[in-house]
Amino acid sequence: MSIPATQMRPGMIIKHNNVLHSVFAVEHRTPGNLRAFIQAKLRNLTSNAMFEHRFRSGDAIDRVIVDEIAMEYLYNDGDDYYFMDTQNYEQTNLKRDTLGDAVEFLIPNLNISVSFYDGKAVGIELPGVVEMTVIETEPGIKSATASSVSKPAKTETGLVVQVPAFINEGEKIRVDTAEGAYMSRA
Repeated sequence: MSIPATQMRPGMIIKHNNVLHSVFAVEHRTPGNLRAFIQAKLRNLTSNAMFEHRFRSGDAIDRVIVDEIAMEYLYNDGDDYYFMDTQNYEQTNLKRDTLGDAVEFLIPNLNISVSFYDGKAVGIELPGVVEMTVIETEPGIKSATASSVSKPAKTETGLVVQVPAFINEGEKIRVDTAEGAYMSRA
């Protein structure tokens, strides 16, 4: 199945140069007056080697259809992240170096799809939006309304997101998993 490069997400499995790769990180870049491109960090699933590749926005990416099982994220223990099959309650764990930047969006009880290839868990499919709690940010400014002023806010997973000035600690926000960007209050 082909998708445009702009739809790549951390955790996806793609075929690049006829080899399976897991997408570790994705960054959309628009340098000045040049064309936008997608800088992707990929992990070769055969050799485990990591490398970066630049895709043009319109490039067709071969997304590999793997067995996807609905699971719930439970917790992490160091670099091990544990997921539970919501049908039969079996647990699966994945390493941080397999999940890549996707770990920044993993909050307990989050329902996701875990991708299996040849019976082995190889990645995850994040939802498009995740609700996260702000645990650290500068105090909100009462007079601030929807303006262009933003400030950094740290979420419960350690992900830092630029948020509007009116967001306070303890508030839930909606974060886009593709861009790692603030969308709205939850």
